[in-house]
Amino acid sequence: MKRLPRIEQYGLIGDMQTSAHVCDDGSIDWLCLPRFDSPAVFAGLLGTEKHGTWQIAPASRSRSGLDPELSPNRRYCGDSLVLETVWRTPTGSVRVLDFMPPRDGTPQVIRIVEGLAGEVPMVSAMRPRPGYGSVSPWIHEVDGRMVAEAGADALWLDTCVEQVEKDGVVISGFDVPAGQSVAFVLSWCPSHAAAPDVPDPEAALAETLAFWQEWTQKCTYDGPYREPVVRSLIALKAMTYGPSGGIVAAPSTSLPEEIGGNRNWDYRFTWLRDASTTLAALLGTGYRQEAQAWRRWLLRAVAGDPENLQIMYGLTGERDLRERELPWLPGYEGSAPVRVGNGAADQLQLDVYGEVIETLYLAHQSGVAHCADSAVLHQRLIKHLAQRWHEPDEGIWEIRGARRHFVHSKVMAWVAVDRTIRLAEAGALDMDLGPLIELRETIHREVCAEGFDPVRNTFTQSYGSQELDAATLLIPRVGFLPPDDPRVIGTVDAVRRELSTADGLVHRYPTTGEDAGVDGLAGDEGTFVLCSFWLVDALALTGRLDEAHALFEHLLALRSDLGLLAEEYDPVQQRQLGNFPQAFSHMGLIQSARLLHLLSTRSSRHQGSVALPVPRSAPDRRRQTRTGLASQHA
Repeated sequence: MKRLPRIEQYGLIGDMQTSAHVCDDGSIDWLCLPRFDSPAVFAGLLGTEKHGTWQIAPASRSRSGLDPELSPNRRYCGDSLVLETVWRTPTGSVRVLDFMPPRDGTPQVIRIVEGLAGEVPMVSAMRPRPGYGSVSPWIHEVDGRMVAEAGADALWLDTCVEQVEKDGVVISGFDVPAGQSVAFVLSWCPSHAAAPDVPDPEAALAETLAFWQEWTQKCTYDGPYREPVVRSLIALKAMTYGPSGGIVAAPSTSLPEEIGGNRNWDYRFTWLRDASTTLAALLGTGYRQEAQAWRRWLLRAVAGDPENLQIMYGLTGERDLRERELPWLPGYEGSAPVRVGNGAADQLQLDVYGEVIETLYLAHQSGVAHCADSAVLHQRLIKHLAQRWHEPDEGIWEIRGARRHFVHSKVMAWVAVDRTIRLAEAGALDMDLGPLIELRETIHREVCAEGFDPVRNTFTQSYGSQELDAATLLIPRVGFLPPDDPRVIGTVDAVRRELSTADGLVHRYPTTGEDAGVDGLAGDEGTFVLCSFWLVDALALTGRLDEAHALFEHLLALRSDLGLLAEEYDPVQQRQLGNFPQAFSHMGLIQSARLLHLLSTRSSRHQGSVALPVPRSAPDRRRQTRTGLASQHA
């Protein structure tokens, strides 16, 4: 019976167009070709070996989990996405290097097995199953090369050792003595095209390492926690679709938010919200080129129709992301259904206007050159938002129940207007300030009146509701209210009291088990990693720096041995949950590290007091920061 690895037992390799999940037992269990959103050719992650895997491991190692003496050690090679796994066996030791060269043509997975000591018998067993594990390909030999063909797809596997096909599995048994190596190259191409060239694996390795070294050297962050920040930046870069500049929320689908549950979604698309906040993290660490590429992607995706803005698009701006289920896949640990596509693409989520416009503002603040086309888009977006901000929506968490007036959505509508005013005041945007200033104050008054519970001294999830929402922790972060406002402090305390676990991990909002809750779904979920980083930020901003640092370091300890984070964490079973790795989680890590560094530096300079931006007065609040904290610290 197949051993079921935990989500955190997987490493990620990729080429900025797609990626693969490599388990610590040497098996690639998830690989979509040629793009992140293409059908998987290895889908064992969501099923069993019969749905597609490719394992390279010592011959005595099997997925049954026997022989614990062969448990490997693994790491990434420096600041790169080259995964190194070292096996130590009774007869010797070997190193396996797994990577995908940054693509310049054919997508390829390269696996190099190097002998370190003694001599180790190894086995490569590749079971390709295109179509998300539904198709058994035609496996045959062409001019001494092994190829698996199915419909439009062809997978070519090249190596210097003998390959044999048996029951749909391509098997190679070989010995690796110290000082020698054996390489395997898996290449994808259309089945009607000519066979791809075979690369030089060692040259490809050198080029891949050089690429990542050059890219990571551009990072401008030099504060504490630099290692996890850089590792998170690499993960975010790996989730960027290079040809278009789009960024996937995660390179996987249907990894469950609850083991055995049905909260399983496809994240292999570009959410405006996720991409915007990811780019804020990249901009804040010196990566302006990615912002320019994303701005071009945004212009193409939204095209001439910003009035029908979608909350997510395909990698190159596709609009049709219809959701369907794959009944032949049993799901990760029986968590069904497995879904591809995402029906949330048709939802109304008003907060995305704030995230997009905030990112355009940050790009301007970071020195990204002015773009007349994006200015026109900005003007049309804010005009449309002005007409719709008062409507109920599905909100940041993409509920599948009735629309509500979500407080976070209204706050982010305020952010959209506020950042537009700032750009207009700076002369970067030609707009009439009077109506915008009036609109900003109108939204602010309504949120403070309708979205705040004065009895419990907390902002709520939606107007008139009793439920709390971790997204309200962002109120001081975006500058809607200053951190020392009693309503902010009360909200932080309420979230800690009602949505947090004993060790500070934060749930998004209450779920109700078997009954459908506010989100329209049955079942529960783990704590949400990004929300826990939001609590770090809120604690730091409200002057509780020691508590913020303690929670941040606890969150760092939840990362996998490779420094990766999924969407959620189960504090009871102590395991990661949800799609993996998750851009939101790594973005949150970067932003919290930067904020802690900034506020700790200020605190030390002012002998323990945290100097916050100079406020400006506004109706219905004691004070409001002129420069929103998201803009200063994002």
